[in-house]
Amino acid sequence: MSDLPATQSTGHSVVALGELKQFVSIMIGKQLFGIPVLQVHDVLGPQRITRIPLSPKEVAGSLNLRGRIVTAIDIRSRLNMPPREGDHEGMSIVVEDQGELYSLMVDSVGEVLSLDEAKFEQHPATLDGNIREVSTGIYRLDKSLLVVFDVRALLRFQGEEAA
Repeated sequence: MSDLPATQSTGHSVVALGELKQFVSIMIGKQLFGIPVLQVHDVLGPQRITRIPLSPKEVAGSLNLRGRIVTAIDIRSRLNMPPREGDHEGMSIVVEDQGELYSLMVDSVGEVLSLDEAKFEQHPATLDGNIREVSTGIYRLDKSLLVVFDVRALLRFQGEEAA
């Protein structure tokens, strides 16, 4: 195994790359988000969700995934965004935190993006506070901004007591 950095040919020259990080890209409204690919267990289409009485507003309910009960989290609600319009049911990304599975309800799921870790940036000062509290930073892409979710922070709701 070589200790040399990875390189990518651009046709005329060779550019050194830092370590690549992979993210599953998701859309919520018009904003592009990413979840580290190693934290993603499943990607689901629309699911039948059973409401849970007296649960926090972010908890849409629960669903059965191959015999396991999974808590469904409405990410729009978590980020204080308006509900999705129209008949579009959205999709879900299943993640695990402390041995429990959670289904993160999003508008759509895109492709896996491999991004150079060296291009990762801290949040801009203008980023919405609700998004800042549940993300680790950003990547500037050609035509958009990818906000990287911190899954553990995303699963921490107001009113929850610290463990």
